[in-house]
Amino acid sequence: MKHIIIVGGGAAGLMAAGSAAEQGAQVTLFEKNPRPGRKLIITGKGRCNVTNNCDVPTVLANVPTNPRFLYSALGGCSPADIIAFFEGEGVPLKTERGSRVFPVSDRAMDIVDALSRWARRVGVRLVHTPVEGISVSGGCAVGVRAGGREYPSDAVILATGGASYPLTGSNGDGYRFAKACGHTVVPPHPSLVPLVEDGSTCAALMGLSLKNVQLTAFENDKRIFSDFGELLFTHFGLSGPLTLSASAHMRHFGSKSYRVEIDLKPALDEKTLDKRLLSDFAAHRNNDFINALGDLLPRKLIPAVVELSGIDPRCKVHSVTRAGRASLLRVLKAFPVKISGARPLAEAIVTSGGVNVKEISPKTMESKKCPGLYFAGELIDVDAYTGGFNLQIAWATGRLAGRSAARETE
Repeated sequence: MKHIIIVGGGAAGLMAAGSAAEQGAQVTLFEKNPRPGRKLIITGKGRCNVTNNCDVPTVLANVPTNPRFLYSALGGCSPADIIAFFEGEGVPLKTERGSRVFPVSDRAMDIVDALSRWARRVGVRLVHTPVEGISVSGGCAVGVRAGGREYPSDAVILATGGASYPLTGSNGDGYRFAKACGHTVVPPHPSLVPLVEDGSTCAALMGLSLKNVQLTAFENDKRIFSDFGELLFTHFGLSGPLTLSASAHMRHFGSKSYRVEIDLKPALDEKTLDKRLLSDFAAHRNNDFINALGDLLPRKLIPAVVELSGIDPRCKVHSVTRAGRASLLRVLKAFPVKISGARPLAEAIVTSGGVNVKEISPKTMESKKCPGLYFAGELIDVDAYTGGFNLQIAWATGRLAGRSAARETE
């Protein structure tokens, strides 16, 4: 029986371990945390967006970095395969807006528990010892060093994650291991990350959450993203699901300028919204302007909207001109926030960058530099937009790496 070692017990590592064991390999999974799947537990606000209920071409369309590299992996492990896998392991799933797939229970722990049970059932041995390096002999991976001793194996699969959420264990060790084995690492940077405002508007609105708004992002005045959903104002700028999605399209801070516009009333076109304003103005015609928007906006948002409209907050509503109303309308349909950058890599949900895909076989996930070494998950230089696509990449590359390592070592 051939022995395979997996380094990292996250989504990709657990999938790789179980897949290799199902092929008849003896599998040891090294996970330094007390239990595997720590990052999985916090994904999707603790609900775990397992995958996206779509076809493979749609997955690839949502992968901005090296999508062609994933053809073989996704061909052997589609979203439908993952849905069938988890439901077969006793976790009922549901599909929500944007074809996002979640456990019916809304508990990410159910996904982790199912993976852990499956891994134990197929014979995966779990070791809670931090790996210190990959053992190489004759240019081939022959095991790992952990806890001051050598653990020999016929193949090693690196599934250590990227550099986001380091407290979950993804502290960049995998990059160091890959470099030591001769690999090039594309410098990691944050993707799916909160955004920092160039200004102080968001700080004044800190804590305000907006639902059912539309956010549109611009790069050098070119529209690059637009979607509906929820966002949150913070002391540094913007966060929340819409912001994270938009951030994945902002990859050139320093060389390009970015801004977002928030449509506060996306359900109303400008003509309909103008009629609404006229109605509200008629009801509050003798009030100060700043006191006339309470039926339209959250109270905390009103001062910022009034300031951006350029209308004197203390002028009477009946004195607001048509030009003033048009200015207010523009703010309501395109509330502006200038973006100066992204929050640190440690706060990102996903790391962009990683082991260069040109140095990995897309058909097996095996290293072209160091035979016997395989890669899976976020450690590889592939990343996707929000919606379950990044986890789908982890499942697909993990399954391909596990099965390939088991076959190649037969």
